[in-house]
Amino acid sequence: MSFTPPAYPYERLDGLKQIASRHEGGAIDCSIGTPVDAPPSIALEELARASGARGYPSSIGSPEYRRAAAAWMERRFAVSLDLKHVAACVGTKEFVASLAQYLHLRTPDRDTVLYPAISYPTYAMGATLAGLRAVPVRTRDGQIDLDSISPEDTQRALVLWSNSPSNPTGMLDDLEGVATWGRHHEVLVASDECYAEFTWTGRPRSILEHGLEGVLALHSISKRSNLAGVRAGFYAGDPEVVSYLRLVRQHAGLMVPGPVQSAVALAYGDDEHVELQRATYRARLELLSSALEAYGVLAPTPDGGFYLWCHKPGRDGWQLAEELAEVSGLIASPGELYGEDGAAFARIAVVQPDDRLELAAARLRNVQ
Repeated sequence: MSFTPPAYPYERLDGLKQIASRHEGGAIDCSIGTPVDAPPSIALEELARASGARGYPSSIGSPEYRRAAAAWMERRFAVSLDLKHVAACVGTKEFVASLAQYLHLRTPDRDTVLYPAISYPTYAMGATLAGLRAVPVRTRDGQIDLDSISPEDTQRALVLWSNSPSNPTGMLDDLEGVATWGRHHEVLVASDECYAEFTWTGRPRSILEHGLEGVLALHSISKRSNLAGVRAGFYAGDPEVVSYLRLVRQHAGLMVPGPVQSAVALAYGDDEHVELQRATYRARLELLSSALEAYGVLAPTPDGGFYLWCHKPGRDGWQLAEELAEVSGLIASPGELYGEDGAAFARIAVVQPDDRLELAAARLRNVQ
């Protein structure tokens, strides 16, 4: 049977966009987590110099790129990494989408990808694109319910995905518990930590704090430094797995462009711009959370990330998204896009400029 790709999730929002655009001042699109704020100037200046543009870049990442990533992991998480434990990826989405395929070549007797039942859709799609089983794991209090994984699925599991802080819920997983489970069952755990800089409850966390064996951590410059357009990130962890993936990905021709590597290395070396961005997102979350709660929508500030996971009694996610488009011009993502378990919710990304979010908040507060 041939494969017919499903509609891309966010292409299903055209009706909401039409409703929201009827407002004077237009729609306020908070459906996708695309950064709108300025990247660090040092990165843009380095991109303009186009260092390394003539030759082919290193697939694993230049020594400067990997040193900058490792140094950031040391500063942020107190995790010490040898350069052989770190490798570049062309944006973390392509890594999420391709990991299962490459791991299955290495371990063909395992055919199952486990992922949180409410999560970023690409975890499941990565399994589908590899011709493997995608098995959602329910969550409890925002954390993966490891006890709910059946013995059969455990035995067949190729990888277990964790995402903390979670997209879309903003909740924090028990990374030590997930790592321990993976080692006990000999299942690789891939920890998507691209929102770690925006952890509001406690300090940022990484699964690598609990050892490298049997785990990978995945990080992106997109959210941290507002550089989603340059498509760059890195993965780090189990030396054997990193070495294997480095070789496979090199054969596949996956390379972060040379000028991007130089710019991203500088961005990872600077923390000041991230602190400013943290303050910006925190203020936006509080602004919209307060306005939504005043309107009657449950929208608590998250433990991490820059999304509000919203619910209104008596509405499913699509109905809530349509109501928000009608009354405020906000375009939210219905929770069903992130799994059936999210059907009662909608996600709002606070990635519009302050004046646009203030307009949305005013519209919500002025509803008669």
